[in-house]
Amino acid sequence: MSTPVYAERLTVPLRWWAQGTMFVATLWLAFIVSMPGFWAWTVTAVILVLMSAAFVAYGSARVEIVDGRFRAGRAEIDHAYLGRADALDEEATRLTAGRDANARAYLLLRPYLHRAVRVEIADPADPTPYWLVNTRHPETLATALAELDRS
Repeated sequence: MSTPVYAERLTVPLRWWAQGTMFVATLWLAFIVSMPGFWAWTVTAVILVLMSAAFVAYGSARVEIVDGRFRAGRAEIDHAYLGRADALDEEATRLTAGRDANARAYLLLRPYLHRAVRVEIADPADPTPYWLVNTRHPETLATALAELDRS
């Protein structure tokens, strides 16, 4: 495997971890006064592990360009089938993901990311008209996708 041209992992923000930890601490407080200590600690530990696993799994989505292929989450496509890539601002992302969305589009969206890249799909056999992919660096990703066509 060669070096990625672009690579990003869509990890959950730190505030989610802080809020989740505060929530688990609140549950622990409710449990510790209502049940034996062993059970309060055990239930709280299980909830903390489940929350951590959920955050890690949700934040494990990757957006990358490697070996001439664009990958977003579980989907991947060869650069030969990619059309124009547009970096979207917050308002355009909101409209493209909402009011103006196409039901056949591939979406990799995260609520904590407010900008995205819209990538046209140029494969006539593919019913997917475009991919809408959240990213922290939409201009960089759009530029990297445009560079694939020139190489």
